[in-house]
Amino acid sequence: MDVNDLLTEAYDRLPDLVATAVDGLSPEQLRQPPAPGANTVGWLVWHLTRIQDHGVADLLGEEQIWVTGDWARSFGMTADPDDTGFGYGPEQVATVRPENGQVLLDYHAAVVDRTRRYLRGVRPADLDRVVDLNWDPPVTLGVRLVSLLDDDLQHAGQAAYVRGLVERG
Repeated sequence: MDVNDLLTEAYDRLPDLVATAVDGLSPEQLRQPPAPGANTVGWLVWHLTRIQDHGVADLLGEEQIWVTGDWARSFGMTADPDDTGFGYGPEQVATVRPENGQVLLDYHAAVVDRTRRYLRGVRPADLDRVVDLNWDPPVTLGVRLVSLLDDDLQHAGQAAYVRGLVERG
């Protein structure tokens, strides 16, 4: 297996996890915290998608899909490229209001499509290229791609867990 196949295989696990967490939930269930102050399924899926969108756009030197599309309106938000949900408190989590599960799935699919295109072009030697000097040690492309995937997988698992709590009422 080459590096492109490996990375694509890993990232391609996310859409099914996201769909499992979202499919069939009402807008109210997507926005319902399972306990006071907890994250919602809608916020978790929005956030994991924003993290991937923000990170891959940065690697490509392109605008984020969140900014170039009409996605923000479907979430009751503005298209702020710096807003990924990082550091959100309960009041901010409640401002992420997806119209329905399909908008979450469609935004995620658009981001995944661009990520796949990017991953097809990654060569083994690229993985050692430093992409962020703001850390000690500096972050390489390989570390950044693993970090993005790790964050997304954790949030997808959290979304599935929260879904179970919300459905139980």
